[in-house]
Amino acid sequence: MAKRKRKNRLFGITSRVLMLIVAALLALSYLSIVINPAQVWMVSLSGLMFVPLMTLNMVLLFWALHRRSRSFLIPLLALLPSFFFIGRYVQFNSDETIEVPAEGRTVKIVTWNVGRFAMHGGNTGVSSREECIDSVFSFIKSQEPDIICLQEFSLRNGQKAKDYLQKRFKGYNAEYYLFPDDAGSFGNVTLSRLPVNGKGKIKFEESANLAIYTDHKVEDRRFRVYNCHFESYNISFTGLIRGLAKRDSTVMAETSSKMKRSITRRPKQVDKVFEDIENCPVESFVCGDFNDNPMSYTYYRMTRGRKDAFVEAGDGFGATYSLLWPMLRIDYALYPDRYKAISHDIPRVPYSDHYPVVTEIQL
Repeated sequence: MAKRKRKNRLFGITSRVLMLIVAALLALSYLSIVINPAQVWMVSLSGLMFVPLMTLNMVLLFWALHRRSRSFLIPLLALLPSFFFIGRYVQFNSDETIEVPAEGRTVKIVTWNVGRFAMHGGNTGVSSREECIDSVFSFIKSQEPDIICLQEFSLRNGQKAKDYLQKRFKGYNAEYYLFPDDAGSFGNVTLSRLPVNGKGKIKFEESANLAIYTDHKVEDRRFRVYNCHFESYNISFTGLIRGLAKRDSTVMAETSSKMKRSITRRPKQVDKVFEDIENCPVESFVCGDFNDNPMSYTYYRMTRGRKDAFVEAGDGFGATYSLLWPMLRIDYALYPDRYKAISHDIPRVPYSDHYPVVTEIQL
């Protein structure tokens, strides 16, 4: 009997320690939005793991309740703040809950990381790069957007970007910045059928990522659209899985190094864009691939003075990265506080490892 009591006591202590550790990690994920990861990069990992940590705490909560253990208070208290953040990942807005104003100009925006048009073969439904390009362009045109923000746009050698874009998107102004590489060039492209009366680029140190912006005037309203692509992780998930299966320490070390480099570079890039926004004389939209989740310093910084179109008008899961759906949301459309999102959609089309974000804003 005494041996059984000791065993139960040891099990109870172990389970409480586990609950405290998981609860502490979830609490750390709440702090990740305000702690600059350039100074403490490991904190950013807890924010990246917000959804799994929240799920694990819920499992431990129900397990403790099932056992009628008072330790249920540990995961319960840890979970309470999560209800303020879960709306950044999943929404239940229906068409009936969003009031559409009867009058006023709207702007429809598509932002999409097209992954250099490399998503072909397999189950994508397209067999070549050219078919992938045609499918991406056809989808975008079917949405009839006013503004298109593309990241990881790629062109082969010998193609003139301006002529090519205006030929493929008639009626749109094309602004872009492309880096040269072995296969041609790649970078950010903004297409607009609204008048463009200003443009610029924000390059980042030691990086092939960047932000570009275009200034627009619609009736009596002037605004700027930032098309951002912040530092990528550049991690091959298939390679990482193979490395884990083979217990290859080299793969793990390289992955850790890439994550640290990305996590520490990104806040500097975000601060640089935010500084430009602060000095911008007009209101700003911020779109693009942030390569960071909603529990992050990146999201917290970029949403200052702006609303998240998914939070205001989205429905269902907000995940935009197809390989880790429905967990990872890294592509955004943010707009000035005084405007209103009347629709937000994330069509699950297979032509990139990212899904497009399609939103319509009432000015």
